[in-house]
Amino acid sequence: MSSRDAILGRIRSAQTLAPPAPVEVPRDYRLGRTLPDAERRELLVDRLVDYKAHVHQSTPEDLPVVLAKILTDRGVRRVGIPEGLERSWMAEFGGEVVVDSTDRPAADLGDLDGVVTGSAVTCAETGTIFLDGNPDQGRRALTLVPDLHVCVVAMSDVEVGVPEALARLVPERPITMISGPSATSDIELERVEGVHGPRTLEVVMIG
Repeated sequence: MSSRDAILGRIRSAQTLAPPAPVEVPRDYRLGRTLPDAERRELLVDRLVDYKAHVHQSTPEDLPVVLAKILTDRGVRRVGIPEGLERSWMAEFGGEVVVDSTDRPAADLGDLDGVVTGSAVTCAETGTIFLDGNPDQGRRALTLVPDLHVCVVAMSDVEVGVPEALARLVPERPITMISGPSATSDIELERVEGVHGPRTLEVVMIG
């Protein structure tokens, strides 16, 4: 018998001898919280800036110009987008637009200067943007490998708290939660950015 079989056998025996007792998880979260649009926007911007994200305001009509300016100011020449992203968003950008697909090796995404995506829902209270792999957001690798992520957030998708935001998500989808640029601390507690994802997060709020 291999070590693997021995370990799995012990697990099966333990489960037979001590079947798990049903546990009721309390679900008495605060739900249904709302704020006026201006207060919700102010709260979200405060959290995003605190996380060192760069925040921009735009109307739907001006979005292509705002995105082009952000990308140009960042020196982006080659930007990736998900297959389902609205193509008109990139109409004013003068560089190369690469449409991602699952056929593209993840390692090749490192050749992109940045990525532009939409978002699923956002929590104002925590400044957390949720991506769920929908066509306008693409696969997880696309938003983790490039060093710059430009994420478009519609105010209609901004909820006040975590319970309200989670209620709008499908649990079976691949959820990615973004709270500012990727960052961690080393053993000396020095902040290091860009270790687990994009070093720079630009958020464009519309609506």
